[in-house]
Amino acid sequence: MKPGVLIFYRIMAYVTAVLLILLCAAMVLKYGHYAGLWEEGTSTQQLGTDWTFRIGVAHGWLYMVYLLVAVVATTQLRVPIGRMLLVLLAGTIPFGAFVAERKVTHWHELRMAGKPLTEPHTRTAEESPAS
Repeated sequence: MKPGVLIFYRIMAYVTAVLLILLCAAMVLKYGHYAGLWEEGTSTQQLGTDWTFRIGVAHGWLYMVYLLVAVVATTQLRVPIGRMLLVLLAGTIPFGAFVAERKVTHWHELRMAGKPLTEPHTRTAEESPAS
């Protein structure tokens, strides 16, 4: 994989993760009155409403960029489709993109060292079929 792709992926993973965490915090401000944290219609709720919209729009657009760069990165690393889908979904889970970024970086390091992404499974004596 080209180093620029990995760097761009890492940046987008961090941006996506931070925005999603901020979005969750803004939603607490917006909907906190249901839990009795403050009264409905207060300035805190209005702040949450405003920030939920702004951060939600930013996260939505930047998540699309994250998806594109994640597809490019995982395709260049020849990652199996199941793992690719997990990396793509990681941008929708708070802190998930941080974990996915570490995995993709690890996979890149393995590829650069000429190693497979996973260790090949070798049969033990107990798993060998009976003759």
